[in-house]
Formats: sequence, C-alpha cells, structure tokens
Amino acid sequence: MDVNTQKSWMTWTGRVFSFLVVALLLFSAYMKVSGNPQAVEGFAKAGYPDGAVFTIGLLEILCALLYAIPATRYLGAIMVAAYLGGAVNHHVRMGEDVTSAVVIGVVAWVALWLRDYRARTLMPIVRE
Repeated sequence: MDVNTQKSWMTWTGRVFSFLVVALLLFSAYMKVSGNPQAVEGFAKAGYPDGAVFTIGLLEILCALLYAIPATRYLGAIMVAAYLGGAVNHHVRMGEDVTSAVVIGVVAWVALWLRDYRARTLMPIVRE
C-alpha cells in the first residue's frame, strides 16, 4: 500500500489517538505550570527543587506541540517518548504505578503508525 491508498479508518483513528495524547499532555502540563498544589506537593515530596515543576510543565508543552505539528511530529514523538521515560523513572522512584505513562507513549507511536505510511515502513508490524 502506498501513501495514496491510505485507509480512511487508519487515518482517522490515528488522528483521534494523536488528539488524545496531545490533550493528556497539555492537561498534565497545565496542572504543572498553573502551580496546582497537588502537582507542586508531589514534586517537592520527590525531592525536586522549587520551580522545577514549572520548567517540567513547559517542556511537556513543547513536546505536545512538536508532536501536534505535522512537520515536526516525528521529533515530537521522540520527545514525548523521552519525556514519558522520565515520568516512568519518577514514578518508579516514588513507588507509583507507571501504566499511564507507558500507555500514552505507546498510543503516541501507534497513532503515527496508523496515520502515516512512512511510520509503517519504519515499523513494519503488519504486512499490508
């Protein structure tokens, strides 16, 4: 299958998954940059210095925006994966569940695989 015969359901499913990833990242970033007491307290409890939560939130926004822009989606996906790797590390150190960070990362790459033929050539999971 080439780029001109992309199945509509794959494109739309990939777009919906991408939207969900971006929405979750932006919501999480908003909680950090707005100074949400739970977020600030959680990072302080983990030993992060004052102000780190704001910087981490800004980086999360950057990752989400790079992923959302078609021209930079691959760089964004790499940045999202790296960011979520850090989140997994943080949650493991704190003895917390890592499932959500792992699932969001997988969904981000599945979304690219579904909506872009080039991703399927890089990651040939299923023969078309």
